[in-house]
Amino acid sequence: MQLSGLFIYPVKSLRGIAVPAVELDAWGLVGDRRFLVVDENNQFLTQRALPRMAQIDTALEGGNLVLRNPHHGSAAVPLTEPGASVSVQIWRDTVTAVDCGVEIAVWLSDFLRHPCKLVRTSPDFARPIHKPAARPEDRVGFADAAQALVISEASLNHLNDRIIENGGEPVPMNRFRPNFVINGCAPFAEDECAALQIGGCRFRTAGRSARCVMTTTDQFTGDRGKEPLKTLATFRRDPADSNAIYFGQNLINETKSGTVRLGDSVELVG
Repeated sequence: MQLSGLFIYPVKSLRGIAVPAVELDAWGLVGDRRFLVVDENNQFLTQRALPRMAQIDTALEGGNLVLRNPHHGSAAVPLTEPGASVSVQIWRDTVTAVDCGVEIAVWLSDFLRHPCKLVRTSPDFARPIHKPAARPEDRVGFADAAQALVISEASLNHLNDRIIENGGEPVPMNRFRPNFVINGCAPFAEDECAALQIGGCRFRTAGRSARCVMTTTDQFTGDRGKEPLKTLATFRRDPADSNAIYFGQNLINETKSGTVRLGDSVELVG
């Protein structure tokens, strides 16, 4: 088994970046979901409400986060410049973040057609992971539930075979926004292990990922359809919770300092 895809998402709900390697720290993957878009009430925003977010490219260049859209130009903010502290809400958590300023707020608000601003984690940012597998020392940035997400190529292939059988069009991996894509295993093998060893780094599994309307959003156009949720609901619904439809496995990095590289060997443990 190998790591065949490696992605980070600098801003929650904006486009991700395929990378050859990524460092790990106490909050997860360095550069992954360390920025967040919030509304005028400092409530977090995602593609669930604003599918246009899928049309914004992200890049990490020369110490800056750069946002781009071919019809709207670009805007940039430093990754680590001091700024005003702001209290923001993400799911059940109220956390202190750093306001990235007026210029990027205007750029985002104009493109998204919604008043908003950009914030980022501070050096002492502290947000716990609300998962049974979490330990007191585990922390996460602005990701929904855990520090990382893994999906196997075999799982997507199995899903797409079912979608095609149902008369639909196959969906790409980017609909699910994984950090790690693995090959060389059976479909849904990532659901059945207690841990993953990727190269020299170990990750504890933290439960299957419950999927939402974001998976039906084209990650280039922002358009929405019925798949893959329509087909996933036929065979991946939780019998104990009809609202939960699973695809992918959440991960918590037990290795708090290390490097994951594309092509690393992968072992499913336990």
